[in-house]
Amino acid sequence: MKIKNYFLIALLLLCQSLVAQETKVKVSGKIVDKASQEGLSYVNVVLKTVMDTSFVTGAITDESGLFTLVDVAPGDYEVEASFIGFETARKEIYVGSSSAFLNLGEFSLSTSFQELGAVEVVGQAEAVSAKMNKKTYDLGQNISQSGGSVLQAMSNLPGVSVQDGKVQIRGNDRVAVLIDGKQTALTGFGNQTGLDNLPSSAVERIEIINNPSAKFDANGNAGIINIILKKEKQEGFNGKVGMALGIGALWEKKVNLQGIRPQYQGTPKINPSISLNYRKKDVNFFLSADNLYTQTLNKNEFVTRTYNNGAIINQQLKRNRNTNFLTTRAGMDWTINPSNTLTISGLFGSEKIIDRGDQSFFNGNYLERLRLWQFLEDELKTTVMGTAAFQHKFTDPGHSLSAAFNYTFHREDEQYFFTNTLPNYIGEEAFKLLSDENVVDVTLDYVQPLKNGRLETGMKFRRRWIPTNMQFFPSENSPLDSLAGGAATYTEIIPAVYGNYVFESRKLEAEIGLRLEYIKLNYEVNPNHPTYKSDGYNYFQPFPNTRLTYKINELNKVTASYNRRVDRPNEVDIRIFPKYDDAEIIKVGNPALKPQFTNSFELGWKTGWSSGSLYSAAYHRTVDGTITRISSTYGDSRLIYAIFQNAGKSYNTGFEVIWDQDVNDWYSFDLNLNGYHNQIDAFTVENLYPAPNTFMADKQEIFSGNAKWNSKFKFSENFSGQLTAIYLAPDIIPQGKIQARFTLDMGLKKVIQDGNGELFFNATDLLNTMVIKKTIDGNDFSYTSAEYYETQVFRVGYSYKF
Repeated sequence: MKIKNYFLIALLLLCQSLVAQETKVKVSGKIVDKASQEGLSYVNVVLKTVMDTSFVTGAITDESGLFTLVDVAPGDYEVEASFIGFETARKEIYVGSSSAFLNLGEFSLSTSFQELGAVEVVGQAEAVSAKMNKKTYDLGQNISQSGGSVLQAMSNLPGVSVQDGKVQIRGNDRVAVLIDGKQTALTGFGNQTGLDNLPSSAVERIEIINNPSAKFDANGNAGIINIILKKEKQEGFNGKVGMALGIGALWEKKVNLQGIRPQYQGTPKINPSISLNYRKKDVNFFLSADNLYTQTLNKNEFVTRTYNNGAIINQQLKRNRNTNFLTTRAGMDWTINPSNTLTISGLFGSEKIIDRGDQSFFNGNYLERLRLWQFLEDELKTTVMGTAAFQHKFTDPGHSLSAAFNYTFHREDEQYFFTNTLPNYIGEEAFKLLSDENVVDVTLDYVQPLKNGRLETGMKFRRRWIPTNMQFFPSENSPLDSLAGGAATYTEIIPAVYGNYVFESRKLEAEIGLRLEYIKLNYEVNPNHPTYKSDGYNYFQPFPNTRLTYKINELNKVTASYNRRVDRPNEVDIRIFPKYDDAEIIKVGNPALKPQFTNSFELGWKTGWSSGSLYSAAYHRTVDGTITRISSTYGDSRLIYAIFQNAGKSYNTGFEVIWDQDVNDWYSFDLNLNGYHNQIDAFTVENLYPAPNTFMADKQEIFSGNAKWNSKFKFSENFSGQLTAIYLAPDIIPQGKIQARFTLDMGLKKVIQDGNGELFFNATDLLNTMVIKKTIDGNDFSYTSAEYYETQVFRVGYSYKF
């Protein structure tokens, strides 16, 4: 209750309204002769302010009578059209912030005076404050996380937290992650994956979309994170090179149990990067490459398992990891003519992972070692992606038709080699996995600017197929299930169509959209599998979205929105093969897993003043068919199986505040507060693996949240710093609870060489306080865990642009 009261007090103190960042809009139209209705060329078109009739911008109509006024800020204006032999025509117009392009339609000029009625026009901003359901962050300003991975960089962004290697938005990790607006194997076609290995040096900015419109895929109930990769736009030859070096795990957080090989210490991090660009007239070529090499104490978890029969097992799982992730991207933009543009690009990613793991198991007083489980994982992930995109621009600005084709191939080649040491036995065993993911996406998008907004419509077709094969090679007395291997093939087909309409007037802004999506999923399993059989599902579902905004005044907006979304199980969620990086807490997929559907409601308010801004929102999500892992045992075995299941209904209700403030010339901050009530209803499910058994759970609920304080310092024109404090309150997890966590990050940046060079130094988890503690309760057991993995890293880097 204290935490809840603190959040509510903070909300009341901070809720003053937020000025939308000014955006630039293109306003177009056509001047015609009233008598003949033919376009008039060389007409002088002038835009003036209504308040004092001062000149803003102007244009001359072309041979067809068309004109375009560029870089128009939102506001009230008068358009004046004058031509020799015709009466001057004037219209009052309103430029809003909902479309980047406005089409005023036709202006008629005649030899007789005619008073023209008022016309309202809208405009859209693409910056952070232009839409309350979208925030954009420049990673170049995130000093305290420079030189690391995208996942680490996201941990400092307002509204985002990181838990167990996954990004969360408002306490929910069901986030769809896109790269340049597309789903790829680098970040996952289901929810998210691989973010901890994608270098942040390759990223220009990150967009966070809490309530996506119908033109986005319906997957991801927490929202969408869109990662925009770097691409230079200057003329001629230019580029940027950089190098970041780091070191982590400077000392042990917790000493190993007996038999565990030494933890990694003094772990190196090396991140060279280069981006090149050549733009000449109508053609632009670009190439970028980033290599991130890290050694990491990837896992260092201590667990105590207690069973109802009195048995106690103490264990430690330590994993030293070597990773090398190479990402290269190249392509060409070709402006065929002013109306048509073709972009062709390719991406290659290679991720090599070597894990050396140790896991020892002791009895309750640590006097008897029950098992020593040691493994070597050798994994190579290869990603190849090719994209072709064509855009046709019609005569009036913003009126466009776009088509794109995207193919992605992702191979996962994974081998594990185990040594299983028991009191009276030593066995050597292994398993091997080969998985090839193929994805074809075809999209078509149409945008039509209107007098009062815009119309968006389009379609998308996806075909995705993933053949996998896993083979187990157990020895005697092994936890490996030799019968659980074999072949499986995942296939999905998803056609979808959407329509989206945006309207704006001086006081109201509205958006309504609908996405219709069909999916057919098949999962073909080895017919000799002892537990699972082939399964799948299909559905045809509507996914509507609505947004209504009332503009109280120029500085204040109130927005209400509704969104329906889905989380389709990813291939790894239904994968039938057990995973043995933990010998006795074993993760297994579930081919019978079905999608979870979410209804989201949000009420937001934003405001601003000369030195700061505030965004605040209250939200509620209801999830039907909640996807979660269920940990259970079977028979007399002490092995715990963590299996995905649909657990029924869950709810998430909360509020969020983001406050940006310039205190003086050298200090500014942003404060993010997020408080929410999580609830998971009681449920009963049947686990089929390793044999049918029933699991029941009581209702869980908690009030939780997090706070993030980003302090930014400007010591001089070219010298700046950042200090970030993050607090995550206790929260519920499937069958248990996670304790509070705290971390402090810092960074310094110096611009040199006339602005072309940049030096930085930063430290993550400066105080080395990040420890993740959990409790899990099963039907006949419970366990507590504490994760002391590597979180403290010091980095230094240099980049030069030319």
